[in-house]
Amino acid sequence: MRHILVVDDDPMVCMAIEICLQRNNFRVTIADGGEAGLRALETEQVDLMMIDIFMPHMRGFESIRIFHERAPAIPLIAMSGYAFANLNSPAPDFLRMALELGATRCLRKPFTPNALLAAIRDCLAEHRAVAARLG
Repeated sequence: MRHILVVDDDPMVCMAIEICLQRNNFRVTIADGGEAGLRALETEQVDLMMIDIFMPHMRGFESIRIFHERAPAIPLIAMSGYAFANLNSPAPDFLRMALELGATRCLRKPFTPNALLAAIRDCLAEHRAVAARLG
């Protein structure tokens, strides 16, 4: 059973992701912030990480960078629901920036269960393909 670490400070987001993943035969560890996520990463074997870009205490992309540095071989899905108050100004592309920092995939909140599962399956399939090539 694949094990997924979900790091997000929003308990409702965590609960929704956990229910969806458990129904699809994934084992899930929830961490309610960056520090808790890093502790979980040190103590548990995970197959994939899902990290919220914007959390208290780990500002912006620091969390993506740190998680990728600590576990570069584990696929990482960056999530963001960040919305701008001024819709007329061009918004920075946070999800593209997360990819540049090591995220494998990005999901913009809110996302559907199908989008979540597709991103996870893509990441795990790519990871298996790379691992097979490296032997």
